[in-house]
Amino acid sequence: MSEALSFPDFLRGGWQHCQFEYFREGVEICRLVTGEPELALLRYAPGASVPRHLHVGLETILVLEGSQSDEFGHYPKGSLIANPEGTTHSVSSEEGCVVLIQWTKPVKIL
Repeated sequence: MSEALSFPDFLRGGWQHCQFEYFREGVEICRLVTGEPELALLRYAPGASVPRHLHVGLETILVLEGSQSDEFGHYPKGSLIANPEGTTHSVSSEEGCVVLIQWTKPVKIL
């Protein structure tokens, strides 16, 4: 049996003790739940980006710090974004950001 995860005061920075590791150039990851679906924190350095990609399953993002942008808008702290299966976009963060992200299947870089 797996243990439940608990992050007291998560929205006020309760996640800041998490250990991040390299994910891709300018982006670090802290995997909270692995598998499908996966739950993680992503930390973007200022100016970091993720190239255009296809969502093979639902991706849900909550911006915890900073902001990120894609072809459809600019998302500051507190924004909730849902990218349904079949959608494509690229992501960037001019100022840097931390997001809580859940995806049901890994994306495909285009």
